[in-house]
Amino acid sequence: MDDMEFLEDDKRGESPNQKLDRNWMELLQELRVLQTGVQILAGFLLTLPFQAKFDTLDSFQVALYLFNVMVAALTTALILLPVSVHRRLFRKRLKSVLVASADFMAKSALSGVAVLIVGTALLVYDVVAGRSAALIAGGAIVVVLVFLLLVVPLWLSNRSRRPPGPEG
Repeated sequence: MDDMEFLEDDKRGESPNQKLDRNWMELLQELRVLQTGVQILAGFLLTLPFQAKFDTLDSFQVALYLFNVMVAALTTALILLPVSVHRRLFRKRLKSVLVASADFMAKSALSGVAVLIVGTALLVYDVVAGRSAALIAGGAIVVVLVFLLLVVPLWLSNRSRRPPGPEG
């Protein structure tokens, strides 16, 4: 996101600093929601090795499990990164840099959550219903997530740029 996007006039009567403050607070709220979802999935993953059936996993399932744990850890780090950046930039009058970079970090964390959702579903389906069912379910989830996380926001963005029709 371009620094200037945060400074465009949107008819709220905010100063550039007020707008940056509002954008920062909105990003923090979004990151809190992401954090909760990642914590739930990571918590689920961390309990698996202590289940009796874990010893029966094949090498693919163990590799997928370890991949999911790594993605959960990295996604958690991405969610925490804006706080670290904020601490480093605090009182340096770099709020526009902070907000723009946190926007990128939040989008990256969303990607991590999407990968984690697919990986976790793949693992569960593979253990419960078999490899073929896992690949079908994983593919279906990828399609749905691409639609929800990419297509819908792009469609809404493009729709909002069109001039209103004759009915208003």
